[in-house]
Amino acid sequence: MSRKVLITGGAGFVGSSLGLGLAERYPDWKITALDNLKRRGSELNLPRLKQAGIEFIHGDVRNKEDLDPLALQPDLIIECSAEPSVLAGYTSPGYVLQTNLVGTINCLELARQTQANFIFLSTSRVYPIAHLNALKFSETETRFQLLDEQSLPGVSRQGIAEEFPLDGARSLYGATKLASELLIAEYADAYGIITLINRCGVLTGPWQMGKVDQGVFALWMAAHYFQRSLKYIGYGATGKQVRDFLHIADLLELIDIQIDRLEELKGKTFNVGGGCENTLSLYETTQLCQKITGHQITITPVAETRSGDVPIFITDAGKIRQTLEWAPKRNAETTLTDIYEWIHKYKDVVSNIFL
Repeated sequence: MSRKVLITGGAGFVGSSLGLGLAERYPDWKITALDNLKRRGSELNLPRLKQAGIEFIHGDVRNKEDLDPLALQPDLIIECSAEPSVLAGYTSPGYVLQTNLVGTINCLELARQTQANFIFLSTSRVYPIAHLNALKFSETETRFQLLDEQSLPGVSRQGIAEEFPLDGARSLYGATKLASELLIAEYADAYGIITLINRCGVLTGPWQMGKVDQGVFALWMAAHYFQRSLKYIGYGATGKQVRDFLHIADLLELIDIQIDRLEELKGKTFNVGGGCENTLSLYETTQLCQKITGHQITITPVAETRSGDVPIFITDAGKIRQTLEWAPKRNAETTLTDIYEWIHKYKDVVSNIFL
C-alpha cells in the first residue's frame, strides 16, 4: 500500500536516515521531511533527500501554520523533531519546552485532523536522574558494570526496562519527552489515533554531527580522525561511564517492521536500544577509535560531573525484541568503522562541523 509519510526533524540525523531508508525500500511512497535546519550540519542532508525523491519543507514544529493538514495530508507521522540535549535544558529551557512539547502538540493536532498514524521517538532520559544515579554497579579496568541485584524494580544487569520508576526529576529535556508521551496517550484515547512510542537510547551512525552533549560516538570518532582533543568528564575522569548504542540502520529495520504492524502495536511503549551486548565506555570507545584510525589524541581529565549526567545507562530492550523478534545486527567495531568511513569519504565537508 502506498503511503504519505511526514517525518518531522526530517533533515536531522535520525529523521533523514529513516526517510532515506524508507524511500529506498518503498519508492512508491510519498515522503515529506520537515525541518527548521537549526542544528548545524542538517543542511548537508538536503541534497541527499532531494536525490531520493523526498520533498523537503523548511518549517518548524513550533509553528502550527507549518503543519497545514490540507497541504500535507499524511497518513503516517514519524515524529523525530527535538532539541535532543539534556544540557540544553539548563541553558535554553524556553527552546527545549517549545520544540519538544509545543512541537509535539502541534504534530498531534495534525494527526487528529488527518487521522494519521503516529510514531513518536522518545528518549531513555524520561527515567529520573536520582534513580539512575542510585543504580548499583562495580568498576572494572575499563568500565562501570551494572550488578544483578538492585534496590529498584525494572533494572538488572540487562539494563533499564519499561517498569523502571518514573517518579522524580529527569531534566527539562526528559520531562518534555515524558509529557509528550502522556499527551500522545490522551490523543490516542480521545481521537482514535494509532500511536506508538519508542524510548530510544543512544543512536549513532554515519551522518550524525555529534556534539559533546549529544552524538558522543560520532564525536569521539571525528576527534580521533581529525586529531582534536577530548575530555573525560566526571566519575573519576577515567572515561568509565557506559552507554548502550544502536546503529541507525538497526533502528530503520525496527521502524520498518513497526509500520507494517502498527495496528497490532498501537498504544505500546517500548525501550529501544542496543542492549547489554552493545555497550561501550568512553575509555573503550577511545581504544576502538585508536585502533580504527591509527591516531592517538590528548584526552584531558575533568573531575567535575556535569549537571544531568549519569554514570551508566543500558537499555533493556527485551520487550521489543520478544514482541517483534527483532535484534540489532551491528556491533561496536562495525558501527564505529561505518562512522569512520563516512567521515573519511566526506572529510572536507564535515571537518568544520566537528570543531
